[in-house]
Amino acid sequence: MKIGIVGFSGSGKTTLFNALTGQDVPVGFGNKVNLGTIKVPDERVDRLAEIHHPKKITYAEIMFADVPGGKGATSLDSQTLGKIREMDALAQVVRGFDEGAGTPDPVSEILGFESELILSDMGVVEKRVEKLTKDRSDPKLLELLERCGACLEEEKPLRTLEFSQLEIKMLSGFTFLSAKPILFVLSLPEGADATVLPDDVQQLCDEKNLAIVPICTAIEAEIASLDREDQLEFLKDLGLEEPASARFIKTAYKLLNLITFLTQGPDECRAWSIRRGCNAQEAAGAIHSDLARGFIRAEVISFDDFVKTGSEAACRENGTLRVEGKEYIVKDGDICHIRFNV
Repeated sequence: MKIGIVGFSGSGKTTLFNALTGQDVPVGFGNKVNLGTIKVPDERVDRLAEIHHPKKITYAEIMFADVPGGKGATSLDSQTLGKIREMDALAQVVRGFDEGAGTPDPVSEILGFESELILSDMGVVEKRVEKLTKDRSDPKLLELLERCGACLEEEKPLRTLEFSQLEIKMLSGFTFLSAKPILFVLSLPEGADATVLPDDVQQLCDEKNLAIVPICTAIEAEIASLDREDQLEFLKDLGLEEPASARFIKTAYKLLNLITFLTQGPDECRAWSIRRGCNAQEAAGAIHSDLARGFIRAEVISFDDFVKTGSEAACRENGTLRVEGKEYIVKDGDICHIRFNV
């Protein structure tokens, strides 16, 4: 999963990137996409490790990409839009600080950025609709794109439409920007109240059902550069229970509709992230394509049932270990053992 940290120039993207990844990337107007991967904290993996004492512990990971904001403070160039297309989801940073940059206007930044994505998608749709109207080679795709075009003309992003799985597959090659899941980060100055949103921002979030996380990015970047023990002490002094990365990840998982399933054993205890609604065969494919291809069955125990007994054998005896087929919908916290043959 690659989340692009996006926004207009000067909004605080790189500072947030440093806060999330613990890196020390210089802030500026470079043209390079900075990449960083963070481990997703999960107490369930820690608990399984306490039981099994495995050789290896592996947490789920999220990759963040710090995408340059382009040349303008209120617009995006084609090169930036191209880089955004490569992302699975977006986190738009909006400026909530002054610091010589002028009075912040986060609502205008949110709406302006959305307009840039919509305009870009509209150009793609119009070009393809024109071609399909002439040759009539794919009437179903034409009808679908015309529905997308009508949505964009109303200045609504494509993520507000509902698509069937077949329609999602038909549109996948277009990599529409306004269809990507997006959350927002209000970048605040040190000392600001990160628990309350400005009235106009809160109103916009309520009207458009937006997910937004206020973060004092500069101080969080400083915290992220410390070792674990010093981090906890610093957070305690600030009255915070967890760093920005943990709060951000929780919001991102909810927005992206992700869940975690687990695998365990003496060699490794590991967490795997999948989309909610994935079946057992798809989850097996997240581990390795061979497991999906040769899938026979999944032996499944819920995390809560396992920790009550502490062993797979006990779960098998009391009936809490279930044998499921390929169409079983995996639930958050399921411990899965995939049986396969290739």
